Amino acid sequence: MSDDLPFGFGVPPEEPDENKAKKKGDEGSEPTPQQPFGFGAGNPFGALFGMGGAPGGPGGDNPFGAMLGGLNPNDLGAAFQQLGQMLSFDGGPVNWDLAKDIARQTVVAEQPEGRAKDRSVSDTERSAVAEAVRLADLWLDSVTEFPSGAGTAVAWSRAEWVEATLPVWKDLVDPVAERVGNAMGGVLPEEMQAMAGPLMGVMRSMGGAMFGTQIGQALGALAAEVVGSTDVGLPLAPAGKAALLPQNVAEFGEGLSVPAEEVRLYLALREAAHQRLFAHVPWLRAHLFGAVEAYARGIKVDTTRMEELVGQLDPANPEALQEALAGGLLQPEDTPAQKAALARLETALALVEGWVDAVVHAAAEPHLPQAEALRETVRRRRAAGGPAEQTFATLVGLELRPRRLRDASRLWASLADARGVEGRDALWEHPDMLPTATDLDDPDGFVHRSPDAELEGGIDFDAFDKLLGDAAAGKTDPARDENDDKDNPKA
Repeated sequence: MSDDLPFGFGVPPEEPDENKAKKKGDEGSEPTPQQPFGFGAGNPFGALFGMGGAPGGPGGDNPFGAMLGGLNPNDLGAAFQQLGQMLSFDGGPVNWDLAKDIARQTVVAEQPEGRAKDRSVSDTERSAVAEAVRLADLWLDSVTEFPSGAGTAVAWSRAEWVEATLPVWKDLVDPVAERVGNAMGGVLPEEMQAMAGPLMGVMRSMGGAMFGTQIGQALGALAAEVVGSTDVGLPLAPAGKAALLPQNVAEFGEGLSVPAEEVRLYLALREAAHQRLFAHVPWLRAHLFGAVEAYARGIKVDTTRMEELVGQLDPANPEALQEALAGGLLQPEDTPAQKAALARLETALALVEGWVDAVVHAAAEPHLPQAEALRETVRRRRAAGGPAEQTFATLVGLELRPRRLRDASRLWASLADARGVEGRDALWEHPDMLPTATDLDDPDGFVHRSPDAELEGGIDFDAFDKLLGDAAAGKTDPARDENDDKDNPKA
């Protein structure tokens, strides 16, 4: 049996003397020193500690790189403490403490061209957000039956958005990450699991750390794109808090030729409308998260690729798992149940976003000259999704985009015209009363459906009333009488 330790852990072979001499005699650039455990640019642990940088550049003074030259004692203890925390983590499939740290580091790092790094919110911005939400609520009073759902209006920095929304992301991501973790353990042969022994705990910790790093980077990038707490169609903020990110709101309005106050008011209308809907439709949150969970249950892990990955697992290349996760290791099952779950989720998101779109347009049009232009900008933005949203979708196998937003918006607007605001909003009383995916194909048909054909709350009350009338008149169903005769034959 080989003396090699499992997963490639072991002491690297001694380099032959002739190779050493050859390297010493080589002319030209000096060879790049090998970073321990594969820490380097693009590696999650390297990303955390700033590894892979050139001397004098970003990451050039990191503690692990320092051990290879240029020691920075001030950072060494903190770095080892962080590494110890990662490898000793045993709190679930994702190291959320690490994810939060990575996200916060991402928002304060240098951003892509055209974006500024995170900054604190000023008192002036907080007052402007509070006033915008207050005014938005006044305008919404005339276009919806739902009263205000925002007890407070807050202005967040990107880091504050990360802190406030992390609990909801945990609910979304943990079930999927658990599936990945179970798949990793399942593809290992039993003899390897037995041989791995104590290392399995370390591998789980590394897996949680790598997933946490990926999620943290995605959330940090997403924090630079969102303008409020409801951008993805789910209630991410604590109940009753309408939130805007002033820095992102300002960047959203750049290049639109629309006054900053008008942009802020329009986005405040969207945030306040979401808050009203989630506050006064008590079943909606559970309905949406149930749809997400049902879809997540149908996500499978590419075990073939996982087996290849585990077979090549090497501490000299831990970024392989990171690359696999980023490259789409997760995929939905192509089954009728999964297709139904996806349709349910997409319809639910479309109905929420469509209602908000229709209500906000009705409230904004009389007051904001650029309401139509802002509406179209938001629609395109939601339909396409930003780079961070696409990264997150790859990580968890789920896209939170309302593909049928325009159909749903048109349906809600038509309902308001045909039945009034009260009749439109009454459909939110129960999930069975909401339009279906089929109704989105024919919005006008749903709006103008004749009373004889309309199902209310999932029950055909006209047919039910007919049955009651027949029973009162002594009439019975001939088919039922025939079955009763068979069950109770006369002597």
